[in-house]
Amino acid sequence: MEELRALGRLVKIEDYTHSVGHCQRCSSMVEPLISLQWFVKMEPLARPAIKAVVDGDVRFVPGRFARTYLNWMENIRDWCISRQLWWGHRIPVWYCQECGHSFASRDEHVGACEKCGGKVEQDPDVLDTWFSSALWTFSTLGWPDDTPELRAWHPTSVLVTGYDIIFFWVARMIFMALEFTGEKAFNDVLLHGLIRNADGSKMSRSKGTGVNPLDVIDEYGADTLRFSVISGNTPGNDIRWRPERLEASRNFCNKIWNASRFVMMNLDDFDAEAADTTAPPDEGQLTLADRWILSRFSRTAERVTELLVKYDLSEAARTIYEFIWGEYCDWYIEIAKGRLYDTSDEGGRRTAQWVLWHVLDGSLKLLHPFMPFITEGIWQHLPHTGESIMVSAWPEADAARFDDAAEASMAVIMDAVRVIRNVRAEFDVVPSRKIDAVFFAADEASRSLLEQNMDMISRLAGVGASSIRPVGDPVPEKAAHGVAPGIEIYLPLAGLIDIGKELERLRREADKINADADKFRAKLSNEAFLSKAPAEVVAKQRDTLAGIEEQLAKVRQRIAQLEA
Repeated sequence: MEELRALGRLVKIEDYTHSVGHCQRCSSMVEPLISLQWFVKMEPLARPAIKAVVDGDVRFVPGRFARTYLNWMENIRDWCISRQLWWGHRIPVWYCQECGHSFASRDEHVGACEKCGGKVEQDPDVLDTWFSSALWTFSTLGWPDDTPELRAWHPTSVLVTGYDIIFFWVARMIFMALEFTGEKAFNDVLLHGLIRNADGSKMSRSKGTGVNPLDVIDEYGADTLRFSVISGNTPGNDIRWRPERLEASRNFCNKIWNASRFVMMNLDDFDAEAADTTAPPDEGQLTLADRWILSRFSRTAERVTELLVKYDLSEAARTIYEFIWGEYCDWYIEIAKGRLYDTSDEGGRRTAQWVLWHVLDGSLKLLHPFMPFITEGIWQHLPHTGESIMVSAWPEADAARFDDAAEASMAVIMDAVRVIRNVRAEFDVVPSRKIDAVFFAADEASRSLLEQNMDMISRLAGVGASSIRPVGDPVPEKAAHGVAPGIEIYLPLAGLIDIGKELERLRREADKINADADKFRAKLSNEAFLSKAPAEVVAKQRDTLAGIEEQLAKVRQRIAQLEA
């Protein structure tokens, strides 16, 4: 101001209210300052980088992010690459202190001016960190030398990164590789979302709202953290951090561990080196359950491989989870116990051992990319060949093991077992007590299936006496009723419970549930509420009423079963 006044150029001094930029980290005021900086001219670099994506040489997953990339590149400005920091790759430019000549050099140390031999000083600025990072795909393989590693591994296969640095890193790697190697940097770019807090806000270390992964690993383990993040992450979409996901993944780890311990305890006399990895000792000894689990495993291996090729990691994780927990652990291991403990059938026992080992071995390999530590630990204790699960052969789907008939038959048996288990739970039948069952078969195929597998059904469902009758025969009185494909199941309740007391209890429960439902019915029949309440509130009330009415229908069904 004083200089302007001295020059006679000061017109007036007036206060202005205006927006002042602030640092996002320390909140200090940021004022514009004109300064000399180094820039890279971007238009010649952007053209081939745009073409690489438009032509499909570089593919974005999900594909919608290609548009984000192209928007940046088609509207690109020259890139300021110099930074006034104390760390980073220093600008390789020297200035002569005597003749004023400036020049660039690849040499790390320059002793004198290339023009006059005078004393030189290097530019004090450093390169933008994204400039250095953009060289990653080829500089790590020995470039600028023509190394065997560079020839073998460049371009790289896939880059996995967050969508928030498409321009900062991904785009710059693409045009840097094209410029310096004449090749694309990678084939595919797999973009994941951000992990946000439960309320959807972005995690911030400076605000103390972040989650330290090391703390999570200390409490839950690295595999639990990995599986929790992967299984809930659709490519390109943000996910909200929920601690309950960790509990579910830790339970899955425990399930795998306990199932593996059971299998290992029953493989003491099993010789893996002598066993064929693709076929049991005797194909003729394979039971329906064996054929079913082998078929399901082959289909799971096929599906998981397809999903990984498409980078659908979340769905691949869910597929493995459902197979290991929902089929191998919950069903096959329970079914196999009878044969493992049957000393009179050595062939059946050996076959069950092989199937348990073969499916567990393959399942651990499918799970290994998601949970590397627990799978390696278990695999090392299983009978195996090779040094590490990491370098073992990936499980391939065996089309010869696909067995539609076995899967369909087991689906019927499993439905029948579920019906009986549900009745036991509904009427609080203690687990140790056997329950009688009467099966009505719709046709000869259903009857044959029941006859051949009644021992399995009885053991899994806790059935005592059982009989199989044709549809049309008289049905038992005061019996719970359930249906599986081609089968009706009646479970006589007399003797299991005090029917009079149970009816009294169920009627009281029905009255209470109906009273709750009446409150919602009244609200939803109120025109004032319907006209004033937000649509989402009305929808939620209707959903709640539907759930209550469904619960009421189940209780009334149980009353009808006991009154029949």
